[in-house]
Amino acid sequence: MDHHQQQLFSLCSVSYVFNIKKHFFVSLFSLTVLIFSTVVILNLVESSSFEPLLRFGLFSPSSQNLTKDCDYSKGRWVRRTSSSSSSLMYGEECRFLDSGFRCRKNGRKDSGYLDWRWQPHGCDLPRFNASDFLERSRNGRIVFVGDSIGRNQWESLMCMLSQAVHNKSEIYEVYGNPITKHKGFLSMRFPRQNLTVEYHRTPFLVVIGRPPEHSPQEVKTTVRVDEFNWQSKKWVDSDVLVFNSGHWWNEEKTVLAGSYFEEGRKVNKTMGAMEAFGKSLKTWKSWVLEKLDPDKTYVFFRSYSPVHYRNGTWNLGGLCDAETGPESDKRRMEPDAAHNRYIYEVIEDMRYHRHSKVKFLNITYLTEFRKDGHPSRYREGGTPVDAPQDCSHWCLPGVPDTWNEILYAQLLSMNYRAK
Repeated sequence: MDHHQQQLFSLCSVSYVFNIKKHFFVSLFSLTVLIFSTVVILNLVESSSFEPLLRFGLFSPSSQNLTKDCDYSKGRWVRRTSSSSSSLMYGEECRFLDSGFRCRKNGRKDSGYLDWRWQPHGCDLPRFNASDFLERSRNGRIVFVGDSIGRNQWESLMCMLSQAVHNKSEIYEVYGNPITKHKGFLSMRFPRQNLTVEYHRTPFLVVIGRPPEHSPQEVKTTVRVDEFNWQSKKWVDSDVLVFNSGHWWNEEKTVLAGSYFEEGRKVNKTMGAMEAFGKSLKTWKSWVLEKLDPDKTYVFFRSYSPVHYRNGTWNLGGLCDAETGPESDKRRMEPDAAHNRYIYEVIEDMRYHRHSKVKFLNITYLTEFRKDGHPSRYREGGTPVDAPQDCSHWCLPGVPDTWNEILYAQLLSMNYRAK
């Protein structure tokens, strides 16, 4: 091979190697793009089933920082910054509030209890998006079942959702009932979304009735722990169903008031309140598994809401009107309520059944800090001056708003949409 042929061969070799490298890097880049695109598409499919981009975090603040595995129940209360002050979504002028929860209107001077937001450990609560929540609930029913603390949460959600409605006067009570805490059933309709948000007052969840014949004279009524509430047929077609119970499950409101526990049509005078509570939860579980469609209804059981009576019980001079900020000394916080263990264990057991949309809405720890959030002596007009302070319900706006932010976050994590 002469000199010119060698040069030509060398040039061809260099060109050939260059082309190989060029094709290699182009192929590698294409493969990388393909893998990345596949991952993105799979994530979009999992998170939204190709719903409009409005549902993604790029366009909807409600989906930002959403972590499916986030434990929203653990964290700390932090002061709102000026930029986050807008997250106080409504005021006491909200027409859905019971007068007993309008603490500032009832004379409370300090407003510091409104200056706090809940910050979970290791993640953020997605910003509550009322418009998004209403749209996801279109043609559906959101139902709260439980005691008056459940009513607290229901009123909070009503006010939060109504902020997305321009003409709030179009929201109405389906049966024309006035909004009063003495009414055991209320159903508010958002006509543009064909949505009802309901409250059903059933503190025990199970049946309260007359005792069997020939019961002892001291037995005035019975709590039938093995018979679910007769009103439950009204809850079957709910899309979101939020239960709570616990504050009435104590000796004072049952046995000492002449209301004993009944099982198998027999009064059991030796059964204690917590044992009865556990049995009632099993009755609740059976009803959920038997009556609710697991493909339709998202079920939550909210944990126990702490009370903060200091220097006495509610009827023996207990107070909370001196509290102006969250608890800073964890040593003064009460241990987790015994009720929560019963609730948690029943829900855990339900994981082995076909109903996978049952969740434990755990708000106890975060609420235990908020000794400053109760109406205390700032109760509705006409309340006697010497009436007990209210250290169990909550001022609104207030702590139950955070409960509903967590409710919304959990629904988002399950890609909730009414069916």
